[in-house]
Amino acid sequence: MHVLDLLQSYDLGLTLLWGEASLLGQEVSGVTATDLEDPGRFLGPGELVLSGLVWWAEGDLAKADHFVSALARAGATALFAGEETHGRVPDELVASCRAHRVPIVAVPARTSFRAVTEAVYLRQWGDLSRRPNRIFALPENVRAELSRLLEGGAGPAELLDRACAHLGKVACYLLTASGRTVARTPSAPPMSARRAVTARGGVSLRIEADSSPYDAWQLHVPDADAAPPRVLHEIAEVIAQYRDGLTRVGVAARSAGRELVRVLSGEAEPAALEEALTAAGLPPTGPYRVLVATSGEALAEALEHLEGVPWAAGGPVAVLSEESRTTVDHVAALRSLWPLLRACGGPDADLRLGAGARAAGPEGLRSSLTQARFALTAADEEGPVRGVEQLDTLAELLSGVPPEVRGVFGARTLGALGDGMLRETLEVFLANNCSWARTAEALHLHVNTVHYRIERVEVLTGRDLSRLDHKLDLYAALRCG
Repeated sequence: MHVLDLLQSYDLGLTLLWGEASLLGQEVSGVTATDLEDPGRFLGPGELVLSGLVWWAEGDLAKADHFVSALARAGATALFAGEETHGRVPDELVASCRAHRVPIVAVPARTSFRAVTEAVYLRQWGDLSRRPNRIFALPENVRAELSRLLEGGAGPAELLDRACAHLGKVACYLLTASGRTVARTPSAPPMSARRAVTARGGVSLRIEADSSPYDAWQLHVPDADAAPPRVLHEIAEVIAQYRDGLTRVGVAARSAGRELVRVLSGEAEPAALEEALTAAGLPPTGPYRVLVATSGEALAEALEHLEGVPWAAGGPVAVLSEESRTTVDHVAALRSLWPLLRACGGPDADLRLGAGARAAGPEGLRSSLTQARFALTAADEEGPVRGVEQLDTLAELLSGVPPEVRGVFGARTLGALGDGMLRETLEVFLANNCSWARTAEALHLHVNTVHYRIERVEVLTGRDLSRLDHKLDLYAALRCG
């Protein structure tokens, strides 16, 4: 199966925007639909990439180049770009594809990505209608059984098992975008989230979500020959129906979580707080821990990874129920998962998490919420998941103070020094534990000059550097400035 084969299909209405003959003759190993800005880690060599260009920003050549270079590094055979979102395929994207030697094809709005996907797999597997000796679509009795199971409220594991039962012992996974296993067939061995995200080969069908990239699912079969693509498409449709129902059911749970956060943020009576905890499905007694993130969707997906741990969330705030005798560090577990979540959100996503201290009971939840918000402010690119217990130095404590507050404190305390030699001398003096000799050596000055400058610092700031509290004032101001 080659890209050229698809271009010759009149029904699809495809238009070649750029591609040399030698590149159009490359073998297509599979199809992946994505709108991630950097999809490289989810692609395998020889795959054809479908994109609706939702990630595209008008006139942004750098973003186009970033996307296409990821395809080139992964060994993609071609980019099939949909015209529906923007009405056309941007010229900048075509230029990037030419530069990186990735063929690019325009997919008209009337042609669905599913039609392109089926055309690829039908060509690979042959015309299904001419091969009656094998089962290439869900049998009618299986389809009817799945409908009954959906109506009866069956879970994803049962649906996946029954949908794949007629295929034999096939390993099939239902995974989230961050690698969490929602369900797997009995023949499928357990798969870690990290391995699921980096898995190569096989067949994967993405089940998109309307809410956020963290909510997308995919149906994954490690053995590409284990199930015909048309069967997988039908199974994916069943799973999509299940998730639609799950979303509707989750509305009540989210409402209870939002109410709990509202009560926590106010001055409600203890009885009201206990009632909100119970309504949200949490025990009325602790211990608890409050978490605050920059993305409610990412936080919910991260907490789903903590199997067996009760939690309730209202937007970017969540309350986690912790067993009093547990030795599991849930914050550490979330920290290890965070790179997978950040990969879902894309390189430009501001994804951070702050965790409050463990609250023994409901009466400590408000304090834990305040601590979590402070820890979130302290979280940064190097430490995107920060627990309040980690703030064990003055520098880390100050990092949680809002920048606007730090700026005022630093300017008021050190403003008279300016940015010249007095400030530099103060920094070196404090860094050398207020040693006159070491400061003079570090600055290549006479020790008397250091004495003079420090005296000027004391006069201008109103601080006495022989006092510990005044030293701390100036140290903190330097960290805030």
